Formats: sequence, C-alpha cells, structure tokens
Amino acid sequence: MSVTTQRRLPCGVELQAGGVHARVWAPACRRVDLVVEGSGKRHPLVGEPDGHYSAFIEGLGAGTQYRFLLDDDRLRADPCSRYQPDGPHGVSEVVDAWRFAWTDAGWHGIGREGQVIYEMHVGTFTPGRTWRSAADQLSYLADLGITVIEMMPVSDFPGRFGWGYDGVCLYAPCRLYGTPDDLRNFIDRAHALGIGVILDVVYNHLGPDGNYLAEFSPDYFTDKYKNDWGRAVNFEGPAAAREFFVANAGYWIDEFHFDGLRLDATQNIQDGSGEHVLQSIVTRVRAAAGGRRTYVVGESESQDSRLVRSTTEGGFGLDALWNDDFHHTAVVALTGRRQAYYHDYKG
Repeated sequence: MSVTTQRRLPCGVELQAGGVHARVWAPACRRVDLVVEGSGKRHPLVGEPDGHYSAFIEGLGAGTQYRFLLDDDRLRADPCSRYQPDGPHGVSEVVDAWRFAWTDAGWHGIGREGQVIYEMHVGTFTPGRTWRSAADQLSYLADLGITVIEMMPVSDFPGRFGWGYDGVCLYAPCRLYGTPDDLRNFIDRAHALGIGVILDVVYNHLGPDGNYLAEFSPDYFTDKYKNDWGRAVNFEGPAAAREFFVANAGYWIDEFHFDGLRLDATQNIQDGSGEHVLQSIVTRVRAAAGGRRTYVVGESESQDSRLVRSTTEGGFGLDALWNDDFHHTAVVALTGRRQAYYHDYKG
C-alpha cells in the first residue's frame, strides 16, 4: 500500500488515507510504541537518525485513543496530542482537524488600530464554563462594542480549575471547556459577529504537574537561564525542541483560525540563537494565517522595545506590548497595594 507521509505538523498522530501517521521526538528513548487504548495493541515506531520515531498505522482513525509506551516501561500522552479527553495524565485521542465546517471564508483578520479587547477566561465567563456556553454570549460582547477577544491560555492542565498558565499539553485544547471543535465553533461564531479572537500562549515554562517532556528528551529544557516558574525552555538546543514551540504558534492560527497570539512573560523567553525565537514565532504566525491579518502582542516586564521594533531595526516584529507600567501604576493608585512587582510603582 502506498502511503503519503506529508504532515501538517512535525509530530503528533495525524489522519491519512487508510490510517494514521504517528511521529514523536524522543531521543532519550531506545524504543517507542504506540499503544491503542482498549485493545492494548502495540505498534512499534521506527527510529530516525535525529531522534524521531515514526510509523504509518493502518486501520486507526479519528476517535482512536492511544498513548506512547517508552522503553517498555511507562505509558505517556503524546506531547503533540490534539485532545486529552481525561487530562494530561490520561490517553490521547486522534482528532480530525479538518471535518469542522467553517463559515468564515470572508473573514480577513484584525488590524492594529481601533480595537476594543476583552480578556476572557472561558472557565469563569459563563455558568456553563464551556466554549459552547461562551459562544452563546458573543452577541452580548458585540453589543458592548468589543472587537477582539483575548482568550486566556487553553492548553490542557491537570485538575478542574486553573487560569491556564500551568499548561502542559500545549497542543490539546483544555477538555474542561469542551472539544477542539467546540473551540472552532466559538471562533467561527465570533468571526460571524465581526469579533476577532487572539490566544494567550505560554512558552516561557510548562506547569509542574503532568509535564512529561523531559522523559522524551531532557533537551526541551536548560539550566543556562534562570526562570521565575521552573526550568527554562531550551530555545537554543536541538532544532526539534525549538520547533515544538514555534510549530505550536502556527497550529493555533492554522487549525483554529485564531487571529493572533498574546505571548506571556516574554522576559523569560531567553534565546541567544542567530534568530530569536520570538521573531520565529511571529514569522510562523504570519505564514499560517495566509492572507488574513494577524495581531501578535507581547507581555514584557521590562517593556523591552525590541519586541515591537521591525526585524530590519534589530527587533522581533510584534504588533504591540501590554502596557504593564500603566497597569501597575493604576493598581497602586486605586488600591494602595505595593507588594511584589508593584513595589517600584508609586501610583
């Protein structure tokens, strides 16, 4: 049987004619098998010279649940799983990322000027705490004059509640809020009302619980740099480690039609490579959007102007920065509190 291995993403399990193609970067492992949940059937993956393991597996399709067996002794979720129905410690599920019937072909994205941005935490926005229930309130936001929703991080995390900043399954929309197609439906309905949607993403660290990346390769992380929330992500190491994060940025734009990203705490995204990873992320976002306009905003504790300078001026090409100086000054003025990072602000 002739099988094409053309993929949308470098890694993960993707549908192809007659089955799925599985690929994972696991140079720390001597053997990797894909194990089908329920039947327990093992499918050995073939090693590649650069530490990837891959195989085409006939007969598997959308809805198949699986995990990777590492070195015959531990089952782990797919690091690039598109859905974790039971959370990060459970099985991964094969997703048909192209079955959703989009209606936003006439949507051209969002520009920089004149936007009214609403920051949304899906888990607290409605009593239903889901993308479906949030979508039912979009007309309310449109009536308020909201033009862009900045959705707080949705990468899956353990437990029942969280702000999203300790995500560990970066490609899997959080199962607490619904399915991947529920998220697509939310964005499609927002676009129908003239509302753009950008996603808050966390590339400066991973959460402490359910983070199994180092078992696939310790090179995902580095001790070269200090980090406020754990081990620093290694953007200077093997290309596959860096690409895991850069590809994730494009994934949200391509498969979910997000209109851009908000990059969390960029002061902890440290990279001495020839091209800074923030520049690579912006480039990938623009490419993934095709002809749609995108909006990439960064958070920087030091208000680093390199983020918004053009690449020809030595910058990274983002569209905007969160104005944390104004925010912190306003908080001190309104509350009188000067603890922690408010200490240097007088109000």
